[in-house]
Amino acid sequence: MTQRPYVIDELISAKAIAARIEELSRDIQEEFNDTSKLVVVGLLRGSFVFIADLVRELDLPVEVDFLEASSYGDAMESSREVRILKDLRSPIEGRDVLLVEDIVDTGFTLSHVINLLKSRSPAKLKCIALLDKPIRREVDIKADYTGFEIPDEFVVGYGIDFAQRNRNLGYIGKVRFTD
Repeated sequence: MTQRPYVIDELISAKAIAARIEELSRDIQEEFNDTSKLVVVGLLRGSFVFIADLVRELDLPVEVDFLEASSYGDAMESSREVRILKDLRSPIEGRDVLLVEDIVDTGFTLSHVINLLKSRSPAKLKCIALLDKPIRREVDIKADYTGFEIPDEFVVGYGIDFAQRNRNLGYIGKVRFTD
């Protein structure tokens, strides 16, 4: 598959991301201050950088697990069909859970995953998203904690990809096609 040529313009700096994660971690610690262990569930693959930085800021006992869901593939638009590609390794019944998402766009993936996790009877379930693109929402859902609200731009970096590229950028950038 040939990809259209593009450039990436910085939208959110690495410094701004780090500062926001510090703020969010304080709120999460307050929410879960009485937990015996917080199960932090990262939605793969886009959340892996965010989850790593977030858990290092949490002064709580944490367990990390991952769930992989897909509704995009290599496309720029959601297929609206959510598939679970990798499930959790451990049960979450009766446990405190923080779901970590990279970006909430249409809301289909987040809604599907939250309903799946709720069906497993966690003691408490909260969700954090690094990015929120509310203009694109098609499902009435919102993360409990949000890093940044962004405009309707296709973004990459900080774990978020475009056809498996650009995850390694330390910042969030918007894709601008040059053809």
